[in-house]
Amino acid sequence: MKWLQWASLPVGIAILIGLVLHEGVGALMQVIGQAGVALLWLVPLHALPLLLDAYAWHLLLGKRASLVFLWWVAMVREAVSRLLPVAGIGGEIVGIRLARWRVADLSGVSASVIVEVIVTMAVQYAFSALGLVLIVASTHQADVLRTVGLALVMSLPLPVMAVVLVRRGGVFQAIERWAGNLSGSSSALLQGMDGPQLDADVDALMSRAGLLLRAFVWQLSGYLLGAVEAYWALELLGHPVSLGAALAIEGLTQAVRHAAFFVPAGVGVQDAAVVLLAQMFGVDREVALSLALVKRMREVLFGCGALVSWQVAEVWRRWGGAPSRRGVAGTEGAVGEKQV
Repeated sequence: MKWLQWASLPVGIAILIGLVLHEGVGALMQVIGQAGVALLWLVPLHALPLLLDAYAWHLLLGKRASLVFLWWVAMVREAVSRLLPVAGIGGEIVGIRLARWRVADLSGVSASVIVEVIVTMAVQYAFSALGLVLIVASTHQADVLRTVGLALVMSLPLPVMAVVLVRRGGVFQAIERWAGNLSGSSSALLQGMDGPQLDADVDALMSRAGLLLRAFVWQLSGYLLGAVEAYWALELLGHPVSLGAALAIEGLTQAVRHAAFFVPAGVGVQDAAVVLLAQMFGVDREVALSLALVKRMREVLFGCGALVSWQVAEVWRRWGGAPSRRGVAGTEGAVGEKQV
C-alpha cells in the first residue's frame, strides 16, 4: 500500500497544478485577495468541529481524560493523518500514544480509538448520504446520484466486515499471535499488548448501543459544523451559497477524499471534487478553485500548528515536564515510542 501512496502523490500534485494553471494564478490570487485576511479566521474555526469529535472520544474513553486534552490530541491525530507520509492509521497510533499520557490503560485507550474509528466510518457514510440527497434535491443531477451512490454501496462491505470481525471476537488476540510469530514475543512492539483484553474491551464498548449512538451524534454534529467552512469561505469569496449547498459540497468532498484514501492528503482529488461540486451550485470555476485552495491552505496552517505543538509537548515532557505519574511514563515508553 505504501508504494501506491507514493505513486499516486505526483499524480495528485499534477492534477492540482493543472487546475491552477488552467484558471491562471493571477485570477485566483485576485479572487482570494478580495476576501482578504478574513479568510484566516477559517484556521481557528476548524477547532470547533474537532471539539465535538473529541467529545465523542471523551465519552468512549469513559471520561478518564479531560476534554481539553483529548481536543488537543484530536488536532494532532488529524494533522498526522493528513499531512505526514504515514499509513492511514498513523494518526490513530499517535493518538493512542498521547492519550496514554493521561490514561495508563493501554487496552482501554486502544479500544476507545478502535471503536471511535468504526463510529467515524458510520458517520462518514451518513454525512455523504446527506450530501448526496441535498445535491440531487438542489441540482436534479441524477448522474451524481448514480455515480456517488454506487461508489458508496460498493465500498460499504469494508466497514461492515470490520464491524463483523470486531464483534466476532479474537481478532486482536490473533493479531498479537501473528506479530509474535513474525517478530518474536520479546519484540518491543508487543510489550504491553494484551490481545485478549483488547478484544474484551472493544466488545464491551461495541455492546453499549446508547454510548455508540451518543458518539455518533456528536461526531455527526462535528461534520455538520465543518460545513460552515465552505459556507463562510464562499461568502468571503463573493459567491454565497445556501447552507444546504455547503453541506452537499462538504459531504461529497469527504466521500471522495475517503474513497481516495491511498492519495496522500487527498492532493488533487479533494481539490477537483470541490471544484466540480461547487460548480453544480452555480459557483464560478475561478471561485470554486479558490475555495479548494483556501481549504487546502487552512488544512496546512492548522495541521502545521498542531504538529509543532505536539513536538513542543514531546520536548517539554522529555526534559523535565513529564507528570509525576511514573507508572504511565514507564509503561508508555516501550510501546508508544517504538510505534511512533
